[in-house]
Amino acid sequence: MNTKKSIKVNFIMNVLLTASSIIFPLITFPYISRILLPTGTGKVAFATSVISYFSMLSALGIPVYGIRACAVVRDDKNKLSKIAHEIFIINLTTTVLTYIIFFTCLALIPKLHQDSDLYIICGLTLLFNLLGMEWLYKALEEYSYITTRSIVFKIAALVLMFLLVHAKSDYLIYGAITILAGVGSNIINFINIKKHINTFYCGPYNFRPHLKPIITFFALSVSATIYTNLDIVMLGFLKGDLAVGYYNSAVKIKTILVAFVTSLSSVLLPRSSYYVEKNMTNKLFELASKSIQFVTLTSLPLIFYFIIMARDSILFISGPAFYGSIRSMQIILPTILFIGLTNVMGIQVLVPLGKEKLVLYSTILGAFVDTLINFLLISNLGAEGAAIGTLVAEFSVLTLQTAFLRSNIKILFKGLQPIKLIMSLLISTISLKFFNVDSGIILVDLVISSITFFGIYMISLKFIFNYEFNPSNKC
Repeated sequence: MNTKKSIKVNFIMNVLLTASSIIFPLITFPYISRILLPTGTGKVAFATSVISYFSMLSALGIPVYGIRACAVVRDDKNKLSKIAHEIFIINLTTTVLTYIIFFTCLALIPKLHQDSDLYIICGLTLLFNLLGMEWLYKALEEYSYITTRSIVFKIAALVLMFLLVHAKSDYLIYGAITILAGVGSNIINFINIKKHINTFYCGPYNFRPHLKPIITFFALSVSATIYTNLDIVMLGFLKGDLAVGYYNSAVKIKTILVAFVTSLSSVLLPRSSYYVEKNMTNKLFELASKSIQFVTLTSLPLIFYFIIMARDSILFISGPAFYGSIRSMQIILPTILFIGLTNVMGIQVLVPLGKEKLVLYSTILGAFVDTLINFLLISNLGAEGAAIGTLVAEFSVLTLQTAFLRSNIKILFKGLQPIKLIMSLLISTISLKFFNVDSGIILVDLVISSITFFGIYMISLKFIFNYEFNPSNKC
């Protein structure tokens, strides 16, 4: 195992990557939302949500399975090359089949056909995901490379967005630039792949051992994609692009915050898989426990603050046209904690232990709950109904995964000090009320209120309640 790639370095790189994922939409979305308005942003959000289902089909369960399969043989280049070739060939086959289905749907479904250019542009995601082989780079813990490459392409996309998007009719350009920022850099992965694996024939290939776990992870991906994208798809069909635009604005802020909260646990799957392979399960649970502390300590203050400051946040990020997003944002914010915890318990613990079927069961429950609530509420409540569905679905996933890990819950949550955490949150929330500023400039109000809230939160934790959090750097 390459000890040079420490968890600390990987975490720092992922924090930088996460920061770029936060800064990019913070800069672009306020501009884009005021140019394209809810209907234009709704069109692109609906298209990307629809494409996510085709992307899920073409990828099967490879994005997660590939990390685990390659991580355990990464010390042997020949074995790694053979497995990487086998997984890529499977992915190539499914991508070709998915494109056939995609173009058939594009021709037959009127709502897709009327914006076919947008869907073709967004459909390039499938090709870039295939060529990117991101699962291999993550298995090798090449987070410095991943971060640098991603930031460069985000900067390029940022420049292009301000240069090219100037009118409501430019939503096609916005869609193309969004794809460039998200997955366009994957072409560099394909060019650099020869640095990590042999590119010549490594056969004879044996695809059979991969099929069963890939199908399991595919089922997991299906259920997860259903309940993470169904809300937008159903809103698009039942309520139109305007409702999607409102809801997407709320989801955009939630997604930014989730990326920050999950920045630690997302780098630990290859390391966790390695520990399981080496029978070092104590290290696995130590990592998971630290991740849960990080998730809880960061997500709760974010939830409290942005629920209180939802109005100013929406008006700053999206503009007055998105006033209808405020309630949806407040409803959906607690999912930041739920997603953060299930990210640790599911992806960081159950998957490396080979219990991905349990993760599948939890996401199937989430998909069922989300579908049911969306059908019941979206027609009458629109975006707010979709937000309620997502909230309940994420909580149901967390509840079931907690039940699966009930014998290890004390180990996983042993570092938390809930009373100190709650008291710090109460103090910072009360202080926000006392030091409430209304300067008339939303950005100024947000800066002052955030410094007040998070500053008092951290001071309370550290100096008043002496909360101790010492992530292990010895792993």
